[in-house]
Amino acid sequence: MSSGKTIVWFRRDLRIEDNPALAAAARDGSVFPVYIWCPEEEGQFYPGRVSRWWLKQSLSHLEQSLKSLGAELVMIKTQSTLSALLDCIKATEATKVVVNRLYDPVSLVRDHSIEEKLAEVGISVQSYNGDLLYEPWEIYDDEGRAFSTFDAYWDKCLNMQMEPVSLLPPWRLMPAAVTGTVERCTIEGLGLENELEKSSNALLGRGCSLGWSNADKALTEFVEQNLFDYSKSRFKVGASSTSLLSPYLHFGEISVRKVFRCVRMKQILWRREWKSQGEESVNLFLKAIGLREYSRYLCFNYPVTHERSLLRNVKYFPWNADANHFKVWRQGRTGYPLVDAGMRELWATGWIHNRIRVIVSSFTVKFLLLPWKWGMKYFWDTLLDADLECDILGWQYISGSLPDGQELEQLDCPQIQGSKFDSEGEYVRQWLPELARMPIEWIHHPWDAPLTVLKAAGVELGLNYPKPIIDIDKAREHLREAIFKMWEMEAAAKSATSDQMNEDVFDNSDSIKTSAILKVIPKEKSSCLTYSSNDQRVPSFQNCNNGLLPRKRPLPVDEEKLHMDKPNKQNKEAGTSGREDLCLTAESLASKRQKSTSSTSTSIISFTVPQYCSSSDGRPFQDHESSNLNLTWHEKIDLEQTSNKNGVSRDLATRSWSARNPVSFGIRFWAFWVFLVDF
Repeated sequence: MSSGKTIVWFRRDLRIEDNPALAAAARDGSVFPVYIWCPEEEGQFYPGRVSRWWLKQSLSHLEQSLKSLGAELVMIKTQSTLSALLDCIKATEATKVVVNRLYDPVSLVRDHSIEEKLAEVGISVQSYNGDLLYEPWEIYDDEGRAFSTFDAYWDKCLNMQMEPVSLLPPWRLMPAAVTGTVERCTIEGLGLENELEKSSNALLGRGCSLGWSNADKALTEFVEQNLFDYSKSRFKVGASSTSLLSPYLHFGEISVRKVFRCVRMKQILWRREWKSQGEESVNLFLKAIGLREYSRYLCFNYPVTHERSLLRNVKYFPWNADANHFKVWRQGRTGYPLVDAGMRELWATGWIHNRIRVIVSSFTVKFLLLPWKWGMKYFWDTLLDADLECDILGWQYISGSLPDGQELEQLDCPQIQGSKFDSEGEYVRQWLPELARMPIEWIHHPWDAPLTVLKAAGVELGLNYPKPIIDIDKAREHLREAIFKMWEMEAAAKSATSDQMNEDVFDNSDSIKTSAILKVIPKEKSSCLTYSSNDQRVPSFQNCNNGLLPRKRPLPVDEEKLHMDKPNKQNKEAGTSGREDLCLTAESLASKRQKSTSSTSTSIISFTVPQYCSSSDGRPFQDHESSNLNLTWHEKIDLEQTSNKNGVSRDLATRSWSARNPVSFGIRFWAFWVFLVDF
């Protein structure tokens, strides 16, 4: 063991076991574990109330675990992560910082900037894979290009060799001597939970045990008790039929490698015992794990998915920005029992079954025509397991914005969904007590029930339970009209382009008014980048002449013949077909895919910052530092698209967090939504 001092920077890897960064630091000498909370840098993706509550409990558990190993977790609340790290380095005289990678665009740009600043003062930064089975730059097709459909991607993954062994927790940690001062604080001092939120959070902990050791218990319980019947029980919305591992995975309290290995071992055992149901259950669960992997992979290679539809034609969709409809949906007063039950459970517990997530999100987009970004933000604010990758691309899946996503015109009737997934009405009765006495045959569509039935059940539509916010037939008609309008706008844009008219077409959802919208004027092109200072501050990429090409118009689909829990089945060629429909920003890996995996080869991308911003009325606006970090990512994409025209090699997907590591930070976005991932 060497005598070096190492800063261990904890983020979404709040565990002791199978933590590559912690293990590396423990081998090299003394360690200084630190968690830095910087609300300003969270920007538009500042965690919601219940997510912050989970984070607070997890940090408490991690603090106790590190203390038992001989080291103390230092918690810091700051306005600059870089400044906090420099203070820690100065106080401990550390020579190295170790960290497990994050893959979202905001973290990518921020971390690259931090690495450069630390390198200037002689501090090396080493990053590790603590979140995925495979790094995004390791999986490509035979032509060296990124997959664009899940089936082709996952088939490739299953045929690759995976590191079989998880890292054991260290027996003992040697704390680094502190010679200076660090402005540390307690967990309460981080401000993750204010006094007003504590009463609302009081009931959250009743159904779960937090912390990395409890994550292990949750995994063991699921594998031993529920995994075998998973193929049959996973759609029971009123029962604990899924693993409930998603919040543990999001905060890194358990590694996906360990989950995969435990489940795979069970599969081998059941295969020897000829238990076909067990094998089927394992395959389905592993596919859910694969969807989580695919989420990070897809957004690494197509990095604008957090603000734009992946398929270009959806940008013309005429969203209905009705704040009243949005409020009714949030409060569970739509008049559709299954939708209302799901939304009320979400508010009360911070959790809903993945099937219910699909139903309520589909209702938002298809029935009410509300912008998918609104629903995404509400899920981000209210879910215990709010995961940006799952959340954003889950909503893109429902809105028909993915190559293998749900067709935009597929409108699923909540009444039919209720009869499928809550056939006895128990779930609805649990969360809608006003309908508790409704007979089974009417509970999912009380508006059709005879007056005598309603009277006997004590239900007065429009009084103690609302009438449907919109009729199903009318919703179908509105959706059809919106799709036709989308096609017309798309055709008009194509015509204008073919006539060499210089016409700018913006994403309709970007025109929806929000508070404090700022326009950023980049240095070289006329593309608009905006962000909201109240909600989300990842820059939007609004106008791109080299953007997404339109997807072919899909044929009408019978809702009864499609499943919402996975992308439509594609053949193996689908992974490489339709490339023109995607805004691919990682094509350079086609020729460098293996180079990027070498531990001695990295590509360092320098990010330029827009010189100035303008407010919504056109006046110059001086942005603050954290926003500049966010804005550089899209400007770089913009410039790269220009350089690609001139034959310049694009290497956006290959970036360095440390010169000793392969590509380190890509883009992290979507557990193919916890909407669909059966955690």
